[in-house]
Amino acid sequence: MKVYLEKEVQKFLDSINDSVRAKVMRSILLLSELGHKIRMPHSKKISDDLFELRIPGNVHIRIIYTYKNRGVVLLHAFKKKKQKIAKKEINTAEERLKRLNRL
Repeated sequence: MKVYLEKEVQKFLDSINDSVRAKVMRSILLLSELGHKIRMPHSKKISDDLFELRIPGNVHIRIIYTYKNRGVVLLHAFKKKKQKIAKKEINTAEERLKRLNRL
């Protein structure tokens, strides 16, 4: 499955250190290989259209994504700091999804 990155996700990936980036890239590769078949602990459904890619480690990374036109669009990436995903992170992903759906 083809994976597309929003420019903000690419900026996030460029900002993290190489070892963390390598873990993130392995998770993205797994997502591209498994597509809709990816499950916990690697992925979790947030809403009808949004899913989170879960990358554990010393720094927990989350990437919120959606499925679109037989591909995956990575909408928003961030370092998770609390048990629950902050509402502002979900709102950011929802806004990018709305923008994507207008295209």
